[in-house]
Amino acid sequence: MRRIEIVEGDITRLAVDAIVNAANPSLLGGGGVDGAIHRRAGPQLLAACRRLNGCATGDAKMTPGFALAARYVIHTVGPVWQGGAQGERELLSRCYRRSLRLAADSGLATIAFPAISCGLYRYPPEQAVAVAITAVREQLPAMASIQRVLFCCFSPAISRLYRDAIAAEGSPRRG
Repeated sequence: MRRIEIVEGDITRLAVDAIVNAANPSLLGGGGVDGAIHRRAGPQLLAACRRLNGCATGDAKMTPGFALAARYVIHTVGPVWQGGAQGERELLSRCYRRSLRLAADSGLATIAFPAISCGLYRYPPEQAVAVAITAVREQLPAMASIQRVLFCCFSPAISRLYRDAIAAEGSPRRG
């Protein structure tokens, strides 16, 4: 049975097939989730990311997880919020779709997402959560290998937004 779950905690500690990194275009580490993933994964992650030659906004690339509990890291670059009229919604949706596609193409069963673009990139969390849930729900039926999608929330406030959005869609709460 496929499930969407909401969990609170540190995404770098999740034992899943893949965690998604809310990366910057260089893929060479940064602040927030990106920096935490790079620190926990160790220097091999930086070396692997250097070989990827960066990543465009809305795209995703995959590396091994190295010292992480997750087997893989899917690096995706979310949009910087510029008021909503610069295609931010489509770019953010594409981050989720591309990440899921990479996971499915690799036969992965579990994937965990952070709240992409909600930190330094200033995407309004309420809007970002709606985009995330819609993109995942639309893509899952076409991805047979993916059995669990986790939205890993670092704060209770973001977790509450995900839970409320899922409940508003009439789905059972998970996590």
